[in-house]
Amino acid sequence: MPSDPLQLTVLGSATPYADVGNPCSGYLVSGDGTRIWMDAGSGTLAQLQRHLSLDELDAIWISHLHADHSADLLTAYYAALYADIQLPVPIPLYGPPGTADRLAHFLTNGSTRSPVESAFAFHELHDGHQVRVGTLNLTSRAVAHGLPAFAVRIEAAAGSLVYSGDTAPCASLVELSEGCDALLCEAESAQAPLEEEQVHHTPEEAGETAAAARVRRLIVTHVGRSLTPQQAVERASARFDGPVDHASPGAAFPIGDES
Repeated sequence: MPSDPLQLTVLGSATPYADVGNPCSGYLVSGDGTRIWMDAGSGTLAQLQRHLSLDELDAIWISHLHADHSADLLTAYYAALYADIQLPVPIPLYGPPGTADRLAHFLTNGSTRSPVESAFAFHELHDGHQVRVGTLNLTSRAVAHGLPAFAVRIEAAAGSLVYSGDTAPCASLVELSEGCDALLCEAESAQAPLEEEQVHHTPEEAGETAAAARVRRLIVTHVGRSLTPQQAVERASARFDGPVDHASPGAAFPIGDES
């Protein structure tokens, strides 16, 4: 049994901008010596440093390129190349197609392209992408958010965690989540849109996704500002019989055998 069980630590869960005491979306997933920064919303780099520095990461995984999930990659670049951190090799970064060019476009200030590949080793996600990072297995699936966006299943010897990223309810998320120990699912919307394309879950839909996938535990996150965390938990619980929690900033959730 691993000496360092799978754990989810919430760095931030606010949307669409950081709140006082709550950065945007970002999580630290750790297990058996492996550490992954999962989404890098604004404010999460500071919170990450409560636990480790950039040069101690095994990888970064980014669900999509909206700023509330990726903005701190910009400051992480400066930290990795121009501050007190000495990277032995660039940090593996798994993200949507075009991540490298998006970062370089923002960071380039002259005629020479910013050397983003010196800080990050980019790997583009696709539907069904699989990779082993240290002791953890990651499987990514494309989800419904109106732009390239992905959910991920992270599996360790002792447990499994699925993170929805931002998405409307979709079959691929249910399939990816099947039987997992914990589903970290967004619950941004107070109600589903009547006419516009749906790109988020309501809390009830988060509960329905968890129930359909027969997960052991639901953790709601990315709760919109028209809802309180308690409301989101109560509304999700109406559709899912298992335990439901909120991804409060700073919370740590053991996943699997230790939960």
